Formats: sequence, structure tokens, C-alpha cells
Amino acid sequence: MKSVTRSLRILEAVAQHQPVTVGELTKLFGLPKSTVQRTLVTLAEAGWLRANRKDTTRWEIGARVLAVRPAALQGSSLFAAAREPMIRLRDTVNETIHLSVPDALHSMVVVDRVDCDHPVRTFHTVGDTSPLHATAVGRAILAQLPKRDVEELIDQGLERFSDTTPADPDELRAELDRVRADGYAVNRNQYRPGVCALAASVLDENGTPLAAVAVSMPDSRYDADREPEWGRLVVGTAAEISGRLLGP
Repeated sequence: MKSVTRSLRILEAVAQHQPVTVGELTKLFGLPKSTVQRTLVTLAEAGWLRANRKDTTRWEIGARVLAVRPAALQGSSLFAAAREPMIRLRDTVNETIHLSVPDALHSMVVVDRVDCDHPVRTFHTVGDTSPLHATAVGRAILAQLPKRDVEELIDQGLERFSDTTPADPDELRAELDRVRADGYAVNRNQYRPGVCALAASVLDENGTPLAAVAVSMPDSRYDADREPEWGRLVVGTAAEISGRLLGP
């Protein structure tokens, strides 16, 4: 139990001081450097921590913290603001609606989902992660980020998941221009075969993307003629969530 308590305290310290070095944590806790390093590696292997992408000697919170969606998330302003609009969107289109947040440039993480009543439907487990460039939620976020962040993602390499994944840098840039023009992103079999989605970003008062809301459906029910309609609905839902976050 002592080691568990120590691990939790180090996790909390990383969350408070991130990105933080082993040396800084050693001074903070008065523990041997080897003990702190071993704890950090263990937490990283479990997904709770990760090395900072710009300075690998520093540590920061990993995607697992978001993936478990603790009770605190349910009381968070984002979760509270998004839940009712997501339900209304589901009732309108009768397809799966999910909310995802970016884990830096590493991935998108599903933090909430509202299911439709079709016997055949898409399913996104809370905590699922997906690449930014290959998904509608990811590109909805990328389109609102500074271009230097997009170029950094491109420099990391763009994995191809299907024949239509925008894995070519120029193709991705052109697709992000389209997302900015239309207000929503479209994914048709670009990540998971047979899965389609439309997504729009939730923005804070400074225009920074906090999350993306998406309507997801099997390819068998995707109708290209309805794309503008679905796009307007998902944009409206994202805007409502943003407005709720900003308050009166």
C-alpha cells in the first residue's frame, strides 16, 4: 500500500507541475532518484504518464487519465455542457453521438457516448483513442489548431489505415482547409472499415478547440446527399456546447 500511495502522490505531482523532470520530483518528495524513476516508468507503462513530446526528460499526464473518465469528469463543465445537446442530436439523427478530447497531438480520446436504437450501430468505448489525422473528430480539432501544430503532426509521420486515409501531407492540408470552410469534418472509412462520422469542434472563448462532438454511423447508412444536413446539425450541437461552457 505504501508504494501505491507513493505512486498516486507522484501522479498528482506530475499533474500539478507538468512537464516535470525526475530531479524536480526527487527534490519535491525527498526520495531516491531511482525510486522516482522506477515509479514514473511503471505509471508510463500503464498509460497514466508519458514523456513530453518536446523534451523527453520531462514527464506529463497520459491519456489513461482521460480514458477512465473518473467521476470528476462527470461533474466537469465540459461533460455537463455536452450531455443534453448530445442527447438531442441523437434523438434527431438516431445515430451514435460521441464526445472526444485531444490528448495533445498524440490522439483523440472518447470521453462520452450516447447510443442510438439501431440494432446495427457503431460503438466507441469510452477511453478509446484514435489518431487525429485519420478521424473526423481529430481533423475537426486539427483544423482549429495553429498551422505549426499541424506541421508538427505531419513531421511525426501520418499512418495510413485505409486507401482513403489522408496520409499524404498535402492531402491532409487540403482536407483541413475544407473543414475550416465547411465547419465540420467527414470521415468515411478512413480509419475503421465500415465506420463513418461527421464532427465539429467545441471551442473556448479564445477559439481554442477543447473537444469534438461527432455523429457516427455504419457505412451502410451513410447517405452523401444528407451530408450537408448532418454537418449543420453537428456544427449546431458543437456551438451549443461551446455556448454553455462560456455561460450567460
